[in-house]
Amino acid sequence: MAHTHMGQKSYECLSCGKNFTQKCNLNSHIRTHTGEKPFECLFCGKNFTIKCNLNSHIRTHTGEKPFQCLFCGKNFTQKSTLDTHVRIHTGEKPFSCTICNKNFTKKNHLTTHMRIHTGEKPFVCLSCGKQFTSKSDLNKHKIIHTGEKPFECLSCGKSFTQKSSLYTHVRIHAGEKPFSCTICFKNFTKKSNLTAHTRIHTGERPFECLSCGKRFTSKSELNKHMRIHAGEKSVSCNICKKKFTEKSSLTKHMTLHTGEMFS
Repeated sequence: MAHTHMGQKSYECLSCGKNFTQKCNLNSHIRTHTGEKPFECLFCGKNFTIKCNLNSHIRTHTGEKPFQCLFCGKNFTQKSTLDTHVRIHTGEKPFSCTICNKNFTKKNHLTTHMRIHTGEKPFVCLSCGKQFTSKSDLNKHKIIHTGEKPFECLSCGKSFTQKSSLYTHVRIHAGEKPFSCTICFKNFTKKSNLTAHTRIHTGERPFECLSCGKRFTSKSELNKHMRIHAGEKSVSCNICKKKFTEKSSLTKHMTLHTGEMFS
């Protein structure tokens, strides 16, 4: 149906009532209801509802990236991707959380963030049933089950399940320690190590042993302590095979073999 509104023609969708200024836009919209996808990619056979989406898709085959960032020169296949990228340079964060007012550069980041407030976890691991707020978190988790470690360090060959873990590891080779304590200025390769270190200054010990009530500055220290209660001895001497609950105890024990003084 077409009708005039303030001198401008409007074309209305009979399925949902949405209006369009041009009939071609209405026709494209109607396909979202009918499921029709008349535009086919000649490379892979994938179909699209509108021609501009097909054109954008074809660039993934041709490698064409016609949209360039004026700030850094990086090129993109789609203008929408460029627009999102530019916000990194401008600092613009147009998507705001209505609950805590935190702002985001991408709408999908806001959508994922909102699930923290709602408790929604729509992505389920089919192997163990664990649920996640985002698909990317689910994909990272899946690697635990497959044992896959696709990210390899070019310096030493060590492999990792996550790219972020590889980046952190590479700092060991580079000697990079970007996280600095604002109190004593000690530097760390990991932000988590800085967080744990800061608790030495604040006296905070948020991790409590449920067996004896002893508290620790980091979860890893708590886990080491828990081995005492469990009787677990995960580290062993490679000379006499004696086992210990903590690596520090093994180090002290090794002096018996080497004759080195332990301090």
